[in-house]
Amino acid sequence: MANALPKTGLIPGNWRPYYELCKPKVVALLVFTAIVGMLLAVPGMVPIQPFVLGTLGIGLASAAAAALNHVVDREADARMKRTDRRPLPSGALDIRRSVAFAAVLAALAMFILAAGVNVLTAVLTFGSMIGYAVVYTLWLKRATPQNIVIGGAAGAMPPVLGWTAITGEIHAHALLLFLIVFIWTPPHFWALALHKRDEYASVDIPMLPVTHGVELTRLHIWLYTVLLFVVTLLPYLVGMAGLVYLAGAVGFGARFLQHAWRLWRHNEAGQAIRTFLFSITYLMGLFGALMIDHYLPLVLQLLD
Repeated sequence: MANALPKTGLIPGNWRPYYELCKPKVVALLVFTAIVGMLLAVPGMVPIQPFVLGTLGIGLASAAAAALNHVVDREADARMKRTDRRPLPSGALDIRRSVAFAAVLAALAMFILAAGVNVLTAVLTFGSMIGYAVVYTLWLKRATPQNIVIGGAAGAMPPVLGWTAITGEIHAHALLLFLIVFIWTPPHFWALALHKRDEYASVDIPMLPVTHGVELTRLHIWLYTVLLFVVTLLPYLVGMAGLVYLAGAVGFGARFLQHAWRLWRHNEAGQAIRTFLFSITYLMGLFGALMIDHYLPLVLQLLD
């Protein structure tokens, strides 16, 4: 199909298209999980330099990966209503500027992490960036309906990156955070894919609802949500977190299960997008509970 992209209408000094190229809402969620990983890595307050520079480096690398994703997906984005106003399909930016912008962000991120944090975090962040922008976006996304399951590994890395930024090592508890985000990713994206099934089908992206139908996707969302509920109990069971976290995991998990059950058994109008939106609230609430649980004893000790 002919490229439907319009000529760029970039206005010099207009920063807005570059900001949108970074997918700020997605990056904010990734950085939040990285910050929680940092805060959980040590018993008290985190050292300020790796905390600030680690957050900055991980954020810049995530934004670079998002910008490259825009470049690779520009033609499909131009044919979908959900994405046709993004910077490249709308003509606000061209490929050359977008790639250059992504390269600058990536270079800055690697320099900050390698020079100001530690080499391990820089190497893992680089691998995650390539995993998302190249392995997932360029290959997996168009190769298999399990794209988001395998590709979800890149999106699950920020808590591990945050942890290594503070300690310089990969800890089992950091891998548990990775596992939670990894299991959360399929029901999160499949709910969106259900809502936008016709758009994905129109651009030949083999999302699960397109290749295997709506009913099987709803069942998969339910099963993954049940598995997620079980996995989120592990931080309490292994002594990583306490009762405050457990209450949050059970409460948010029960609500997520309710959404997934309604989607599977009742298929109410609009339930797919409601499940997608709640999945974001769920992840923020779960990681927020981890953070509160971690610092509550310290706060109570200071108030005593």
